[in-house]
Amino acid sequence: MEIPLSHFEEYIDEPILKRGLSYFKKGFVHEPEEIRLGDYEAVVEGSEEYTVKLSIRNRVIAEYSCDCPYDMGPVCEHVAAVIFYLEQEELELTQSTKKGSSKKAKASSSKPSKRKTLAQQVDELLDKVTHDELTLFVREHATKNAQFRDLLLASFAQYNPNESRTLYAKQVKALIKVARDSDKYGLIDSSGAKYISKEISPMLSLAERYLSQGNHQSAFFICTAIMDELISALLLADDREGVLGNAIYAAYDTLSAITCEEPSEAIRRQILKYCFTSFDKRTFAGWDWHIGLLQLAACILDTEGEVEELFKRINSIPESDEYEIKEVQKIKYCILLEKKGTEVAQKYLEQNLDNPSFREVAIQDALDQKDYERATALANDGIEQDSGYPGLVTNWYEWLLKIAESQKDPERIILYARHLLLNDSRPSLDYYEILRKTVPPEQWTDFVETIVQEAMERKPYYGVNFAASVFVREEWWSRLLDLVKKECNLDQLAKYEKLLAQHFPNELADLYAERIIEYVESHIGRNYYRTACKYIRKMIKLGARDKADEVISQLRQTHYSRRALMEELDNV
Repeated sequence: MEIPLSHFEEYIDEPILKRGLSYFKKGFVHEPEEIRLGDYEAVVEGSEEYTVKLSIRNRVIAEYSCDCPYDMGPVCEHVAAVIFYLEQEELELTQSTKKGSSKKAKASSSKPSKRKTLAQQVDELLDKVTHDELTLFVREHATKNAQFRDLLLASFAQYNPNESRTLYAKQVKALIKVARDSDKYGLIDSSGAKYISKEISPMLSLAERYLSQGNHQSAFFICTAIMDELISALLLADDREGVLGNAIYAAYDTLSAITCEEPSEAIRRQILKYCFTSFDKRTFAGWDWHIGLLQLAACILDTEGEVEELFKRINSIPESDEYEIKEVQKIKYCILLEKKGTEVAQKYLEQNLDNPSFREVAIQDALDQKDYERATALANDGIEQDSGYPGLVTNWYEWLLKIAESQKDPERIILYARHLLLNDSRPSLDYYEILRKTVPPEQWTDFVETIVQEAMERKPYYGVNFAASVFVREEWWSRLLDLVKKECNLDQLAKYEKLLAQHFPNELADLYAERIIEYVESHIGRNYYRTACKYIRKMIKLGARDKADEVISQLRQTHYSRRALMEELDNV
């Protein structure tokens, strides 16, 4: 039987789950050893010490075993205890540092554990093996096993006079092979991606150390090896947590740092060649690093010929790749500014005002010169041009607000701040406070009522949150309570509880009671019941113990057949 880790409780009998959880909480599970990628082994204390083995692939337990005598079902309490250990962070569990009060635990203080972890066994062995014996072992296995040899040579490449990018690339390939060999389809699951990331971390640290020592050559070898090998691995990997991508970013950042340290001419040429070649091969096409390599190249250009080589690649990008076009335009502008002067760069900028970055530069220049008419025209043109991109439209309205503030024009400040308040879901400025300072005090209450009404009419869901935020800022607590009564679910109710509790504790308790009963009526499952019980506890904290007991009693009468619900209510 395969057991998905995300809901393993559904696959294991409840008495076994309870005993396994008890074993875990009492600290009877020794830290599991990952003996191979995805294969775990752990010692669990019971009447004896038992060994549990688990094989996990793509967050599914594919195989499991325990050498205890239990034969009443597929899973024993020792296996369950190890699963709880592995999932403790996900389940927000804590393990006792003390190993309970069992006879076995008491005895453990007077005699050593029968079993040792793999790490302990290896450490003890290394203490006993002589240097000559270890050297012979390594030499024999390096001769017979190509993968071991590549890993050995690459791991200590700094001692090799023939150090090259290839040595480090072999190390990365060896790690990728281990991860792929553990998957029956030859892919890299999320645990495989984590394994690769973990093993590559020392290489990245080594590259940073080389960088700090001025050894740009070795740092270059490591970074480019990691980038090239991992980008290929990404095509086969489940990198939902981004660990492989983060490793590439780290390597790219170190490579970028080399370009900022005025490397030797030889290293400069190597980096430039790498950037151009990788771009031409489209090694990183579809990722930020594709254009990022041209940015690195731009940092170390020296000759006119190199500038032309970069421009040739910039001009080769199809117009259909709108994002890439706009990014390389910024690169070209910076080069023109540095190599050709302000006049040439400014002309290029004016020719490409459809690039938002260039339009912002032009608006700022107009503002600096107090040419408000031109600044306003540029921002309005941006609104029209980028009408299909809400984020950019918001940006241009922010510029209009900035221009109005520069002109000290209250009418236009109110116009633009009001628009942004109602339309910008992630404001970078406090538009509400800007309006409070600008709208005449005698008009403020009516003004607020108008924008609340408009928000509720235009976007009902957003309008509720908007109205609530306004009532909070104005301290209109009765209005907030009325809104919560009409519109808010349990989560929203909890959001405003702290603000309303001191004014309306009884009303809040009544609302919780009503919402909890509705929630349980429409949701089935232990996690939902736990959520319901969490809100019952909130009722108790509000001082409404009697009402909470009434809710519990009603749920017991109405849903008596839901065993999991009854158990969760017992814990309230």
